[in-house]
Amino acid sequence: MSPAKTNAARQLETLGIDYQVREYELDPDHVSAEDVARKVGLEPAAVFKTLVARGDRRGVILAVVPADSELDLKALAALSGDRRVELVPLKEVQPLTGYVRGGVTALACKKSYPVFADESLAICDAIAVSAGVRGAQLLLAPADYVKATTATCGPIARPRAGI
Repeated sequence: MSPAKTNAARQLETLGIDYQVREYELDPDHVSAEDVARKVGLEPAAVFKTLVARGDRRGVILAVVPADSELDLKALAALSGDRRVELVPLKEVQPLTGYVRGGVTALACKKSYPVFADESLAICDAIAVSAGVRGAQLLLAPADYVKATTATCGPIARPRAGI
């Protein structure tokens, strides 16, 4: 059975970008991006999570970092041209993006926000990002993702504390 097509997948098709869908079983006890990487059979460094932040100059921005990393807010501020950036409260994520936690993607967001992706995506042959719903990832070439989201790439991720 083929997965239901999401708005994110439709956006890629409209742009003529090749992708694959990888579905996985949802487990409410294991919702981290690293858990998703295991379930779709990829290294955590190739699975990218999308975080919603707000800068003091640009407003709402999206940050895309590998599953095995955390967002460096100071680096994101520098790359985005903000003096300060902070993550938005979880209760604001769905109203801003149209997506629920665990399903946020920079593709086909409710509104077009500036996207900033960690430069490490360029070393991957393929990356996975949320398909816009929990339980499905889109696999595509990093260059195609950057094209589809008009992302600005730079060093915005750092190893998670304790790793």
